[in-house]
Amino acid sequence: MEVRVEKNPNPKRPPTDEELSNIHFGSVFTNHMLLIDYKKGQGWHDARIVPYGPLSLDPATCALHYGQLIFEGMKAYKTKDGRIVMFRPDQNMARMNNSCERMCIAPIDERETLEAISKLVRVESDWVPASPGTSLYVRPFIVANEAFLGVHPSNSFLFATILSPVGSYFKSGLEPVRIYVENKYVRAVRGGTGFAKCAGNYAASLKSQEEATKAGYSQVLWLDGIERKYIEEVGGMNIFFVIDGEVVTPELNGSILPGVTRKSIIELVKSWGMPISERKISIQELADAYKTGRAREAMCAGTAAVISPIGELKWGDVVMRFNDGKIGPVSQRLYDEITSIQTCAKPDKFGWVYEVK
Repeated sequence: MEVRVEKNPNPKRPPTDEELSNIHFGSVFTNHMLLIDYKKGQGWHDARIVPYGPLSLDPATCALHYGQLIFEGMKAYKTKDGRIVMFRPDQNMARMNNSCERMCIAPIDERETLEAISKLVRVESDWVPASPGTSLYVRPFIVANEAFLGVHPSNSFLFATILSPVGSYFKSGLEPVRIYVENKYVRAVRGGTGFAKCAGNYAASLKSQEEATKAGYSQVLWLDGIERKYIEEVGGMNIFFVIDGEVVTPELNGSILPGVTRKSIIELVKSWGMPISERKISIQELADAYKTGRAREAMCAGTAAVISPIGELKWGDVVMRFNDGKIGPVSQRLYDEITSIQTCAKPDKFGWVYEVK
């Protein structure tokens, strides 16, 4: 895919490390963005890197009315020797196509699209921070941009990618977070769009997140939408527990996002020879395991935070406090291992690192 480049005539400077530490995650953006158009019968075309700025959308744009919009999240890292690398971006491109299929969006060429994103990252190489715990967040998304009022798939789309230098997702870093179990609302159900990374899934979570924040909690843990008893995921992250020395995570059932970090954790734990299972786990089973001292750790996992240990989990009147409110040994080992691979501080024996050239 040929990608033309139009340089920003008035570029901003990247934030310093000190400035970055005081910037809210995902609130500052680089000088350029990647755009690619799609029209039925013509396919994806006109790939270009242009100055970052507003998108022009008709008021009748399909995505604005019917939610035909998907996105992904990746990170680019600067290694000690100055190279720029990404962590398993091929998995994100594959997941993006899964979301496309579910949302009736034209599929992308995974290899060519990744190369185009890489070119954008190269153009913005000065914006990739190098200090520990920092990265360049990469946000590709697809908007159905045909203008009409009527419930049917769009015949045209806009693929875009924007970049944002970031520090820790949570200001507390690796300090354990407090999680609120949602009993009233549901995020997704099997047969719906829970496994797709589409905008509507996140809009559906906002009310619960707002109420959890008011109660002093960082995130919401969702239960299944049918029986309201099986654990699914936390906000935009997957969840893991250490019970009786085994790592346990909810199985993928069509309503849970198949996280790239989730997949990496499973593969890592298996390589350590430690028991791990993907299965249905009810909130009652977890509470019982906690009460008997068998549930030792809980953690969230996702691209933005990598690993976020859970210090407290509130389910109604039941409050579970894991590992005395400190990060547990499994959570710490996973964080250290994954971040070391991401930044090439350790050898990548899995072939997960993609170098931006």
